[in-house]
Amino acid sequence: MDEIWDCLVVGGGAAGLSAGLVLGRARRKTLLIDAGEQSNLAAAGIGGLLGHDGRPPAELYALGRSELASYGVQIRSGAVTDVTGVDGAFAVRLADGATERTRRVLLATGMAYLPPELPGVDELWGRSVFHCPFCHGWEIADQPLAVLARGERAVHLALLSRCWTDDIVVLGDGSADLDDAGRARLAAAGIEVDERTLAVLDSDDGELSAVVFADGSRLARRGMLVATGMRQRDRLAARLGVDITGPGPGAEDPVGVDPLCRTSISGVFAAGDLTGEMPQVAAAIAAGSRAASAVVQSLAADDFGLPLPGLATAGGRQ
Repeated sequence: MDEIWDCLVVGGGAAGLSAGLVLGRARRKTLLIDAGEQSNLAAAGIGGLLGHDGRPPAELYALGRSELASYGVQIRSGAVTDVTGVDGAFAVRLADGATERTRRVLLATGMAYLPPELPGVDELWGRSVFHCPFCHGWEIADQPLAVLARGERAVHLALLSRCWTDDIVVLGDGSADLDDAGRARLAAAGIEVDERTLAVLDSDDGELSAVVFADGSRLARRGMLVATGMRQRDRLAARLGVDITGPGPGAEDPVGVDPLCRTSISGVFAAGDLTGEMPQVAAAIAAGSRAASAVVQSLAADDFGLPLPGLATAGGRQ
């Protein structure tokens, strides 16, 4: 444990790899730990990512790992189980028992999605059942769409979906929890509301074909947009003691960061879905780049005795 890294990045998804690339190009000694649990691996392709539109997520991550290696960034498969402050730096314990020392920690573990517990969802998740219309709306353009949500969120998602299709039914699965104003807005847009209890999703050749209700009736649909939540996959952030800003409208427990991606613990940064960012690959890449730039500047402030306004200059816990 004599070796000390400039930065240890926890997470090898879009935010973590983007951060690693910036750190590597800045010639900072960087270790990235990847548990391989990226939430979008089930998706057939990444929608709306410039230069990579439609590319399978696993393919993008493989390209990213290759780029990082060319700049000397070390990548290990595994999970981080604990982080503690030691002698002005951090001791990072891995699931395999190894311990690494680092001056900075960048959390980019993403979030776990919480799709509805409805038979048939798991097989279709990330394809014709999805949470983000910007990622998947193009693929269901002009097709019959179901929106599984309640309350104002149902109104918002359904009206937003009119950008892609005019055949939309809001599913309340027992109750849509809509007030009169919400129902009126949906009706004005030609959007129906069906509050019958759901039973299962039927599929045909791996794509949604119909919603089956508890009474046995069927509603033909080619796509379903669901109002899903997100939560942290583990308790690493909590053990570190960083401030949590949630719960929010989407994420249950996002990590709080300032504009420079600093958490409440000096020397610990965070980026991507973990912070409640818009859950898109493009946004995560931007956040990872921003966080790594701040890490590089904070290290330079320590190394060269020129503190930069607003940047942390100590690597230990506060």
